[in-house]
Amino acid sequence: MDPHALAMLTLQLAILLLAAKLFGLLFKRFKQSEVLGELVGGMVVGPFAFGAIELPWIGKLFPIIEQVGEHASTLPISSELYFFGQIGAVLLLFLVGLETDAKLFMKYGVKSLGIAIGGVVLPFLLGAWGTVLFGFADSFTDTTALFMGAIMTATSVGITARVLSDMYKLDTKEGVSILAAAVIDDVLGILILAMVISLAGGESGDGVSWAALGQIGLKALVFLGGVTALGFMFSKKLSKMLLKLEGKTYAAIAASICLIIAAVAELFGLAMIIGAYLAGILLSVTKIGDELEERLAGASHILVPVFFAIMGTLVDFKAMMSALVFGIVISLFAIVGKIVGSGLPAYFSGFNFLGSMRIGIGMLPRGEVALIVAGIGISTGIITNEVFGVAIMMTLITTLMAPMILVPLFKNPKSGLKKEPEGAVEIMEPYKIFEQSPHMITAIRDFVVEAFEKRGYDILKDDRRSGLVEIVHPDNDNKLITIRKQEGKLTFDCSRDAAVDVDAITAEGLEHFEQAVSSLKAA
Repeated sequence: MDPHALAMLTLQLAILLLAAKLFGLLFKRFKQSEVLGELVGGMVVGPFAFGAIELPWIGKLFPIIEQVGEHASTLPISSELYFFGQIGAVLLLFLVGLETDAKLFMKYGVKSLGIAIGGVVLPFLLGAWGTVLFGFADSFTDTTALFMGAIMTATSVGITARVLSDMYKLDTKEGVSILAAAVIDDVLGILILAMVISLAGGESGDGVSWAALGQIGLKALVFLGGVTALGFMFSKKLSKMLLKLEGKTYAAIAASICLIIAAVAELFGLAMIIGAYLAGILLSVTKIGDELEERLAGASHILVPVFFAIMGTLVDFKAMMSALVFGIVISLFAIVGKIVGSGLPAYFSGFNFLGSMRIGIGMLPRGEVALIVAGIGISTGIITNEVFGVAIMMTLITTLMAPMILVPLFKNPKSGLKKEPEGAVEIMEPYKIFEQSPHMITAIRDFVVEAFEKRGYDILKDDRRSGLVEIVHPDNDNKLITIRKQEGKLTFDCSRDAAVDVDAITAEGLEHFEQAVSSLKAA
């Protein structure tokens, strides 16, 4: 690479990071997802907007790269820039896997299976059918139609989880069902993506054959089964070994393991993000899971926003406007697909209309997963600029809509269940609130969580970044506790059955820290 090209690549990355952060902050101020702001930032500075303006001494900041040859990529940016973004996508899916609550998933996954399947099948069918209906694919089995269907299946776990966490609704029946179903959605959606990519790679023009599907399914099963088996065998041993090293060292080694598994997934004909997501899930059940999230947070704040900004640079506004009607219809299909596809199974599994709507809307935002899938589609030439623009439009609309509708639905005090189960657990919220300095609150929280573990409680969720801990007693499901750590405040919500233990442990914790403070003063 010549010095001028290297300087331009560095300048492009700097501009993209700056635009992503500024627009992310702007969207956050208006109570919207930072992901959307980062995407819009890339759209604004990209080759189809301000990046096309001639600047003194520099020229165009983002000149459209002319592709030559029959099998040339449809990307308007350099392959080096796009590759840098893909590292961000791999890191993002690794972190999503680390954040996946495997215990909660195993406990509620079966109950949410119908919601998840409905939220995959109906959007997939509507997306593929709509693509054929508007003439962007010749038949339902055309890879362009299948790819649009795959994009439609996505559900952003992060965006919905953030909304529910802000309202303290993560531990409700609807909240748990949404999160468990969203995780299954992503797994099924990624499997569909793997099959579509493999079909596109080996397409002969004769349509989809059962033999090809069988081979792809077998490869996917071999990879997923092999990595999962090795993960269960060695992940805890690996965790113990890494914990003996310095934090920065084991974070780097864990990241390298993620990249290796991602590369193996690519060699198996799957997407790199599948390997990264699986690596994250396998390490999430180890002792270093939470630590890795914190250690890799710094890198994610740089690489991930750049990835979303790069996705924004790929949006061709003219191409998107030429398919405006298609985009509106696909967005409507995306909304109906999730609300009906996930809401209807929820209704037949014991939720009433309100509860079903909460679940359907909770599954609505496509967010980062849809963007990653769409990026893979345009980079491999499976989808055109028009279809990519439509996918971006659908992602923006569904992700913006979900929080606006979800908040008032959950603020409605009525139950989302048709019938409250006998012996339903009454949660007293907030039961206890402590206000101290941020450092003291963190210390008390850590002491309390460890004390509950010593009393035999299971930690269902321990998210250091959001400050949320969910605890249950394995021998008594009525003993439920949720701890929320905010700036200078620690809040306990618990069932009546768990109130005695909460009182005892918090009193013990306060006494412990009072004694520690007294001894320091005496010294």
